[in-house]
Amino acid sequence: MDGTLLAGTTANLEIARHLGTLPELHELEARFTAGTLDTRGFSTEIHRLWHDLTPDIVAAAYTAATWLTGIADVCADIRARGEHSAVITMSPDFFAHHLLDLGFDDVIASRFPPMPFTGALDPAGILTPADKVRIAEELRTRHRLTPDQCTAYGDSMSDAPLFRHLANTVAVNADHHLADIAALDYRGTDLTEAYALARTLPAA
Repeated sequence: MDGTLLAGTTANLEIARHLGTLPELHELEARFTAGTLDTRGFSTEIHRLWHDLTPDIVAAAYTAATWLTGIADVCADIRARGEHSAVITMSPDFFAHHLLDLGFDDVIASRFPPMPFTGALDPAGILTPADKVRIAEELRTRHRLTPDQCTAYGDSMSDAPLFRHLANTVAVNADHHLADIAALDYRGTDLTEAYALARTLPAA
């Protein structure tokens, strides 16, 4: 989702802007980049930092974010073809689940307790890059698809395991680390263009 559907921003950045916690978020991101904080540790810190988060704040952050254009059109075309669309993201579920309103059939994200965060965070519910492969395989099996009937979109190295797992892959505004292993590389702000490009792939 971050980078692939969100243009030049992330769910965490948008929420931090609305809460006034950008400096704290940047510090967490620096620790994550340095390798002193892993995915689950990062989410634990987010859970602590945003203990007063409410659904209204999340909705405002989601609405204010800059998204690629054409997302709903792509979802509608996929559904009209009798196919299935899913978002698999390591971002928080309380933000990502808003994408269901655009027509995605499934949104699987890191699980957080209900807002405001009075409940404990279960680290087992926080997704890792390897989980993207596992979840994609679960969806593929459920819908009785072959790997060649699946297409993955992504923008960061968290998508690398999935891109190495599937043949039909589209890098969306990604750096060379992911673009180099993708079947196709898209640059732009319109998901319908990336989707049209993906339709040129074998069995897509």
